[in-house]
Order: sequence, then structure tokens, then C-alpha cells
Amino acid sequence: MAVRRVEQIMGLPISVDLRDGDAALAERAFAWLREADARFSPFKPDSEVSRLDRGELTREELTPDLVEVLSLCDWYEQSTGGAFTARVPGRGLDPCAVVKGWAVQRTADMLRAGGATSFCVNAGGDVVTAGEPEPGKPWRVGVRHPDVADQLSVVLGVRDGAVATSALYERGQHILDGRTGQPVSGLLSVTVFSDDLAIADTTATAAFALGRDGIEWAAAQEECEVFIVDEDRRVYSSPGLPVHIC
Repeated sequence: MAVRRVEQIMGLPISVDLRDGDAALAERAFAWLREADARFSPFKPDSEVSRLDRGELTREELTPDLVEVLSLCDWYEQSTGGAFTARVPGRGLDPCAVVKGWAVQRTADMLRAGGATSFCVNAGGDVVTAGEPEPGKPWRVGVRHPDVADQLSVVLGVRDGAVATSALYERGQHILDGRTGQPVSGLLSVTVFSDDLAIADTTATAAFALGRDGIEWAAAQEECEVFIVDEDRRVYSSPGLPVHIC
């Protein structure tokens, strides 16, 4: 049975297009996403993240899930020399750049464990897929043109994979260089394709935080393919990117 559902969670629309599941499985997926938002949002005063930031919890008292999220934050911070960080100067702890992709990937894992083999979860344009929507056809994931809202730069054909994009067109210069606390320049859009949305999403954000240096850094990441547009409108595309030919 096909199930299509959308909810506003984590401040963005999250949709589940489930081709071979049921409403109960979809509800379990959304229940997990609501739980993740409640536990890891820095904007909710009673969340685990907020309590840690206020010093009410020690690292030893954290749940394994938050330890995993913070470990991912630490790895990307070290890999980028501090350009990516969950603690931008002058701000509190904010692991959202990891949490969204990590939580949505966990949702996909939950759907697979529940027996689903064909689905697409879309969290504000960051997508994880399984199987095919129709026999012989991949899920088509469009990447918006950085300058023209109603045009696409590229369409990817994805089976059992994830796509994430960091760009200026939705929220302006919201990504800061963790080394300076200032908005980043150099890139307009970074799209990453990987097997795992936590990797794709965090890699896209980290590359954007590095500015132009993020092009080479992202391309060097294992199990990642990239599509990047810089401020001069030059395009950098990995040879392994699954570009869909209509």
C-alpha cells in the first residue's frame, strides 16, 4: 500500500513517500523525527542539547544517540580545521547541521527494518531513497539552480542513496565559518551524493563552511560525489555523480 505524508518538523517540511508500507510504519517514522527534534533541538529549552549547553549534564550522562551526534560534529570539525563546528563563536551548542541528516537517515533505516523496500524521505530538499518508485526507474532528485528559483541545475537518478544540498537561496548566508564566526563566501551551492544522508548532509555543510577550499575537500571525501557551483558560476561535478538523463 502506498502512503504519502508530510509534517512540519525541525522547522521544515518532511515528507515520506512510502510505496510498499502502511500508515502505521509511516507514523513510527514521524514519531521518531518528532522525538529527535524534542531531544536534540538547541531551540527547545528542555532538550538534551540545551541541558548540556547549560551545564546540567556531563558528557558521561548523555544518551548514546547524542554521543554519536557530537562525535560526528567533532570529526567534521577536526577534518575542516574548525570551519565546521557545532559551537560557532558567540553562540551556544548547535548540532543541527548533523542532527537533520542523521535523524532522517535513522528514519530510512527504520522504514527498511519495518519491511519497506521502496520509499523516499525528503527533509527540506535533503533526500534519502530506497529501491525504485516504478520498475526500472530511479527516484529523480532535482537540484535547484542557485540563481533561478524555477530552474534546476541537475537531476540525479538515485536508488538506495542520499542527496543533500547546502546553498544560499533558501536562508541567505546562514552558514558561518567556525574559525571566524563570519558568513562564508566563495560558493553558491554544494550538493553531495552518498549512501548515507548523515554523511551527505554534513559533508555539504562542512564544504560550504570552507568556502572555495571546500571544493577540493568535499571531492576527497570517501563515498561522496559532489556537484558544486561557486560564486563565479563555475560548476564542479564528480565523475561518479548519478546524473539522470531524461
